[in-house]
Amino acid sequence: MSEDDPATSPEPGEEGLRKSFWGHLDDLRFALIRSVISIVVALVVCLFLSNRIVQILEYPMRRIHMFEAPHPTVTFEFGSGKWGPYAVTREQFPLLPPGDAPQAVYRVGVAQMGNQQVLTLQPDPTAVAADGTGIALNNFSPAEPFMVAFHVAMYAAVAVSSPFWIYYMGGFILPALRENERRIILGWIGWSVSLFLAGVGLTYFLLLPVALRATVQYSDMLGFKSTDWRADDYISFVSKFIFGMGLGFQFPIVVLFLVKIGVLTAKQLARYRRHVAVLCLILGALLTTPEVITQVAMAVPLYMLYETCIWIAYYWERKKRLADETVEI
Repeated sequence: MSEDDPATSPEPGEEGLRKSFWGHLDDLRFALIRSVISIVVALVVCLFLSNRIVQILEYPMRRIHMFEAPHPTVTFEFGSGKWGPYAVTREQFPLLPPGDAPQAVYRVGVAQMGNQQVLTLQPDPTAVAADGTGIALNNFSPAEPFMVAFHVAMYAAVAVSSPFWIYYMGGFILPALRENERRIILGWIGWSVSLFLAGVGLTYFLLLPVALRATVQYSDMLGFKSTDWRADDYISFVSKFIFGMGLGFQFPIVVLFLVKIGVLTAKQLARYRRHVAVLCLILGALLTTPEVITQVAMAVPLYMLYETCIWIAYYWERKKRLADETVEI
C-alpha cells in the first residue's frame, strides 16, 4: 500500500501508520456485509430445517405438567384419528395395564358378532401416547404457515450465525485495543456469553414450562378455552422470552463493570435494593412479553443475580483493601 494512501495515512503525534476515519468506515462496512451474509446463509439453511426447530421450541410446551404427579391416561386411535389422552382411574377403566401411571393406547376397531357389528379395543403397545398437554398449535390463515416458517428460521438464524457475526464485529473492534485491554475485554465477553447461555437454559428448561402452565391455569380460571393456540403467537412468545432472559442476564455484567471502574460501591448497591427490585420488574416487562407471569418469572432471577453482585463487590473491595494494607506495611 502506498504511503499517500488516505486509508492509512500517518496522524500527527502517533507512531507508525493509522487508518483514517474513512479507512475505519470501510472496515466496518466489510464487517457488516460479512455479518449479514452469515445470517442470510444461516436463514436459508434454517428454512429447510424449520420443522425441526419448531419441535425444539415446542419442548417447553410439552413439559407444562413437569411438577405434577403422573396419572394414568388412555388414548384411543381410529384410522388416522386420535382422541386423548384422557385421565382415568382403574375404577373408571379396568383395562389399564399394570403400573403406577400407565399411558395406555388402544386402537378402536370393528368386529362382526352374528348379525351385528361391535366396536373393539385392542391395546397397541408400540404406539406412543400423546404428551397430555391437550394444547395444539394452529394456523388460521393461508399465508400463516409461511410466516411461521420464516419467523422460526429468522430467530434460529440469528442464534446459529452468532459465532460468525460476533467474530467479524470483534475483528473490527479488537485491533483498536492494546494487548492487556484485549485480554480484559475477552474475559468479560466470556462471562457475558456464559450468563447469556445460563439465562437461555434456565428459561428453556424451567421458566417457560412454569409460565405456560400458569397461563393455562389462569385462562381456565377465567373460563376460556386454552387448548388452541396460534402457532405464530406461540413462536414469538417463546423466542422473545428466551432471548429477553438471555439479554436480561447481562445485567450483572453492567453492574460489576460499574463497580470495577469505581462508579458504584458495594454499599451503594446494597442501598438501592428496593429501586433495583422495581427495575427488574420493568426489565421483565420490556425484555419479554407484556404480561405479569413472564415479567415476574424474569424479575426474580435478575434480582437474585443483583444480590450476587453485591457480595462480589464486597469481596473485590475487601481484596483491594487487604492489598493496599500489605503495600503500606
